[in-house]
Amino acid sequence: MQQKEQLRQFIASNLIVFEDEADLKDDDNIFQLGYVNSLFAMKLLNYIESEFDVKIETEEMDIKNFSSINNIMALLDKKLGVKE
Repeated sequence: MQQKEQLRQFIASNLIVFEDEADLKDDDNIFQLGYVNSLFAMKLLNYIESEFDVKIETEEMDIKNFSSINNIMALLDKKLGVKE
């Protein structure tokens, strides 16, 4: 399964929404939209480190890096050495 799709499925399965389906776009800020909370942020960090076998350094723990699927993928690409 593609990394972006794995990430999207993980986030979608953990959204805090009262609708049956949230229309989550890759550039949506999941924190500003109120879809997730601070507890989820820790869960997301754990998921990323274990699922993609990367270590997120303290200086990379900026909410901007985790605010959208696109931003998370940019961080992952950097960590994994993916060339654009």
